[in-house]
Amino acid sequence: MDVVSFRLPKEIKEEMKKIDIKWSEEIRKFIEMRIKKYKKEEAIRKIDNILKMLPETPKGMASRYVREDRDSN
Repeated sequence: MDVVSFRLPKEIKEEMKKIDIKWSEEIRKFIEMRIKKYKKEEAIRKIDNILKMLPETPKGMASRYVREDRDSN
């Protein structure tokens, strides 16, 4: 596992010491959650861009296909 470090204001570090939490575990979970969220948002952006490139369906096309299907039976 790699080590990542960052700076915090002294006041926050002092408050962290008062709370019985495994901070490295909490920070790791938060980072994993943010990465998952970012990947989901990126996938949605890509899908949205693909959908924008598709040609538009003319208005009323879906209902026309439904009618045609019903009439063919």
